[in-house]
Amino acid sequence: MAGPEQAATHWQMSAAGLDDLITALIAESYRVIGPHVTQGAIGLFELASARDLPFGWGVELAPGAYRLRRRDDSAAFGHSAGPGSWKQFLHPPRQKLWEADRNRGSTGFAIEQDAGSPARLAFLGVRPCDLRAIQIQDKVLGEPAHPGSAYALRRSAIFIIAVNCTEPGETCFCSSMGTGPAAGPGYDLLLTELAGQPHSFIVEAGSPAGERLLPSLPLRPADPVRLQDAREAVSAAARNMGRSMDVTGIRELLAASQDAARWDEVAARCLTCGNCTMACPTCFCTTVEDSTDLAGDHAERWERWASCFDLDFSRLHGGPVRSTGRSRYRQWLTHKLGTWNDQFGESGCVGCGRCIVWCPVGIDLTEEVAAIRAEGGDTGPSAVAGAAGSL
Repeated sequence: MAGPEQAATHWQMSAAGLDDLITALIAESYRVIGPHVTQGAIGLFELASARDLPFGWGVELAPGAYRLRRRDDSAAFGHSAGPGSWKQFLHPPRQKLWEADRNRGSTGFAIEQDAGSPARLAFLGVRPCDLRAIQIQDKVLGEPAHPGSAYALRRSAIFIIAVNCTEPGETCFCSSMGTGPAAGPGYDLLLTELAGQPHSFIVEAGSPAGERLLPSLPLRPADPVRLQDAREAVSAAARNMGRSMDVTGIRELLAASQDAARWDEVAARCLTCGNCTMACPTCFCTTVEDSTDLAGDHAERWERWASCFDLDFSRLHGGPVRSTGRSRYRQWLTHKLGTWNDQFGESGCVGCGRCIVWCPVGIDLTEEVAAIRAEGGDTGPSAVAGAAGSL
């Protein structure tokens, strides 16, 4: 089909066009990463074609519970955030920093850093909350704070296809965090899925790279009725969030609640397993591991994810600073929702709900914040943000 005319800004593409999209990205030497059903969940894996997408699959979510369900339509992106986030590709769970070999016949070591060319990855199906999470990680690990870092190099090779959310999950609260359900800036292409008959997508470019890909796709100018349907679907998603969080004065609330009784209540349930930090798309803490061979001729340093829930995470000379589960949960929640603003100018929470779903005892941070607010005598209504963004 002929490429799009330059005058239009919103395009329409049939569901079959997803194959053309993946083919075009592969032709541009991208490895396409997207949602795929495996082992009872929708994870993120390399896709060979659109057949690998989870057409017709949705999810049921609850605190500590995740289950796949069959949808009554063939939506490819009609599911909420899964157990894995895009963080795993930009900030890998384990990566080699350097290795060193003893120089034969002389003193000292030859050190080699693990600096290969970053993989060209195309992220297909990035939800608005995860798009914001990537931007938060950019602030923490990328430019300009860490110019030339391994993260910055990986990030420079990423093509992002975001998907507006039209069906939030039971544990989603992105609307109250101002991160969805409509995607903000930062994508190369934006899709809005209309799963009814005919199954189609509204397509919008958000960068020069996205504009260059449009002629490779089977597009036509968006039908005004379908475009309005897409806008209404995103607006409806903002009204149908499964959770909400009142973020009014939350930094000050948490700072003033260090001795709240609620911390004891949540500590009695928390296993300090760190699942919430591993599933969170913005948590970034790491530690390093050094190893050598038995002869001492070869050494390696690896970086891996760490969690503030680990007892040794805050260990200084004499022992850990935060020795109780109460203090470690309080540290995580207070940093995520409060002091993160001091460091990076915004909250560290994007409202994806993963920490609620993948907590083995079902601790719900929206419930905990509401309880702390009530304990302090503040029982005001939740502040739910609008669905600001593109479409």
